[in-house]
Amino acid sequence: MHPLSRPSRPHSACPRPGGLSPLQALEESFLALAAAAEPLTLPAYLVCEEPEQSVLPVDQVRTRLAHPGVPTVLHERAWREVVRRARRLGAPWDTVALGMTVPVLHRMLARLGRCDHLERSELEQEALAAVTAALYAVDVDGTGVGWELFAAADRAVHRLEYAARRRTQRETGPQEASASRLGHAASPDLRALEAGRGEAEDEYSVLALAVRARVVNIAEAQLIARTRLEGEPMQRLADERGVSCRQLYRHRAAAEQHLAAYLRHQLREG
Repeated sequence: MHPLSRPSRPHSACPRPGGLSPLQALEESFLALAAAAEPLTLPAYLVCEEPEQSVLPVDQVRTRLAHPGVPTVLHERAWREVVRRARRLGAPWDTVALGMTVPVLHRMLARLGRCDHLERSELEQEALAAVTAALYAVDVDGTGVGWELFAAADRAVHRLEYAARRRTQRETGPQEASASRLGHAASPDLRALEAGRGEAEDEYSVLALAVRARVVNIAEAQLIARTRLEGEPMQRLADERGVSCRQLYRHRAAAEQHLAAYLRHQLREG
């Protein structure tokens, strides 16, 4: 890992005025940094191949970073810079780094559905705590820095949900086994890996590892995650990327073939 000075860790969530959830409070703090009289900015070249201006407010950087058409090299460059600043400089860049993950965390938690045995705020707090810890553990010079943060959050919330469900089962007696968290929308190969490795792996971690191994790139991982894991319609992504659904289906199929070969190899090695 690149040697960097390590300031005291940021709080995983901001105080929650007015009954805001942890993610809502973080989002308010993040947007306030971008809307200040002197907004917090990042170099535009991080997310633009031919920038028309030298800097962009952090909220605009996040919007561009989330677009599926952003080249992998820009995605990597931006996340590395954000994580480096959070480590070196602390506040307010720790808030920026956490705030950059909010849209993905919202989608991730929505995918869990209703958890009667857990408070939503508890899940949000757990996700943010995991991202905060990952900021200081991820290899900032490696591949898939952003995906490593998402994978850490995904592991944490699923561990919390699994533990709470087990407690409920012990208290109320045997219950009908719930479906795998991957659901029917997940690809067979992701389900196969989870079946082979149990709780040690989850779907976001699988994709993060595949990106790090250069089996798929960031755009392909986003395509698989958003359509397979989060259930977004293919037409929406096709419109975003300016291609036909048929072309995007072919693109996903090719990426999943590469991913399937990688997962089969991992299962044999495991």
